[in-house]
Amino acid sequence: MKKFIFLTTFVCLLSLSVFAQNKTVPDFSGNWTLDTAKSKLEERMRIESMTLDVSQTVAELKVITIIKRAARPEGEMPNGGMGRGGGGRIGGGSRIDDGTVIYDLDGKETTAPTVSGRGSGVVASKIGFEDGKLKTTLTRNFSSPMGEVTIITRETWELSDGGK
Repeated sequence: MKKFIFLTTFVCLLSLSVFAQNKTVPDFSGNWTLDTAKSKLEERMRIESMTLDVSQTVAELKVITIIKRAARPEGEMPNGGMGRGGGGRIGGGSRIDDGTVIYDLDGKETTAPTVSGRGSGVVASKIGFEDGKLKTTLTRNFSSPMGEVTIITRETWELSDGGK
């Protein structure tokens, strides 16, 4: 009887592991670089380069984004307008923006406090997989001098060319 229970348990566990392997999710790990020549970027974004350093485990997907921005032209204001007299250098030179987001691969929404030049607030991240595609939602809520602001970013990632 003990052998029968042991054998049945072993077969059930083996079947479960085979079933779990069939539901594998693509591995998006790697260092991804934006091809600016193939991208449609607004000039006011001033993006010179952007890289994503992605690491993925069974439990989470960690994305470190590094964006290098070009300097604003002499006298250009941050909103794209021209300063009075056109002589001041508003906004400074080039800068590098970076950010880290960690997504919980079980599909639960995770939240974390954030502080940036825009103010302090909360960042909520959620991820899901659908037909081999990764779908992310990143919601930033923060207080600014102009009031409460919410920014929602939705992305769909898909590997092509054999996962490259």
